[in-house]
Amino acid sequence: METPFIPEFQGNLRKHCLVVPECIRRCTGIKIFGKRIKSIVFTTDVSIIRNVNADAVIAVYPFTPQPVITQSIMLAADIPVFCGVGGGITSGKRVVNLALHAEYQGAIGVVVNAPTANETIRNVVNEIDIPVVVTVASEAEDISARIGAGAAIINVSAAAKTPALVRKIREEFPQLAIMATGGPTDESVIETIEAGANAITWTPPTNGEQIKMIMDRYRQGLAYG
Repeated sequence: METPFIPEFQGNLRKHCLVVPECIRRCTGIKIFGKRIKSIVFTTDVSIIRNVNADAVIAVYPFTPQPVITQSIMLAADIPVFCGVGGGITSGKRVVNLALHAEYQGAIGVVVNAPTANETIRNVVNEIDIPVVVTVASEAEDISARIGAGAAIINVSAAAKTPALVRKIREEFPQLAIMATGGPTDESVIETIEAGANAITWTPPTNGEQIKMIMDRYRQGLAYG
């Protein structure tokens, strides 16, 4: 079948933006409140969030979640945001409170870390009306218990073992919503999709890497574009 023509507009000032790997479009996506999400950019950098063509953001960072950070990301984002609410160092009632705040700010879902207790997941699910995403980092995780606690989406982040773990989970739970890290290449993204991931999280180049690329061109006397 011939590929249909897709009209596209790019302004002169905004034509430099980050583009997720096109192969991510092969996955089925996950529908949340009518929005179909296939590509999810992994960043908390608001300048990247405003200049990437991903369907959504997963905003998870290596510090105790703080409402002011969540609020800043939600204010800047023009696409749906999955907000990290802890579950590792941050635990118990605080995770529930952070999840409630994220929902009030407009998050499309909340993400809890791999060490999160099932009781905490259950308490979060009982308090909010947006999906709870549970991160899985190894094959030792009891997925059945996570689902039983109310996990709506499993986020697989197992480095090089991600495709194998996605495949294992998919075989056991054919209808489960799975997002997963896609890896650094088109080949690794496709492998993860073929293993059964419904949506792919993509780590973009950092702001510093982007600046370096632009400055290298400027030093050579070249315009960027």
